[in-house]
Amino acid sequence: MKKLKIIAIIGSLRKDSYNRQLALLAKDVLGENVDFELLNYEDIPFMNQDIEFPAPDSVRRVRDAVKAADGIWFFTPEYNHYFPGVLKNLLDWLSRPISKSEPQVLAGKPAAVSGITPGMSGTAIAQDHLISLISFLNMNVMNAPRLTVPNAMQQLDEEGRLVLKESAPYLKDQAESFVAFVQKHQHV
Repeated sequence: MKKLKIIAIIGSLRKDSYNRQLALLAKDVLGENVDFELLNYEDIPFMNQDIEFPAPDSVRRVRDAVKAADGIWFFTPEYNHYFPGVLKNLLDWLSRPISKSEPQVLAGKPAAVSGITPGMSGTAIAQDHLISLISFLNMNVMNAPRLTVPNAMQQLDEEGRLVLKESAPYLKDQAESFVAFVQKHQHV
């Protein structure tokens, strides 16, 4: 059986963001059984139809990565009860057709959503907004289990690195569930 390719899209561009750290912990949980890559999209310009065709090289690069993936796992912070603008901008680009003959790359892709925040919400509200959007874009969303990690500061080590404590079993459950979800939808 071919190794699954899962792309992690992190809603924060900060180098050491909690959500990037959460994605890296997910990669560790998945181990060598899955090709797990963090999508770099910091060079994506603001969506602008004046530069849509031909798309900038950075947009083509991320589209190709998403197109080649078997599943997309989103890790989003929560900014003012919403997911970040950089993530919305990326999704705006990915939601557009590649050309007159080639559709957008998100439709039908299996998707999972996770998030961590220093606050109490655990990104639940941002995740609801994100799921509403990616459902509209015809992604195949795994609605359960979702991972909402509150109180990030209580799950850091002495160096300020994320070391999941109470949330670790939930990340493992979501990772295993998402692999099964992606495998199931490969054969549909």
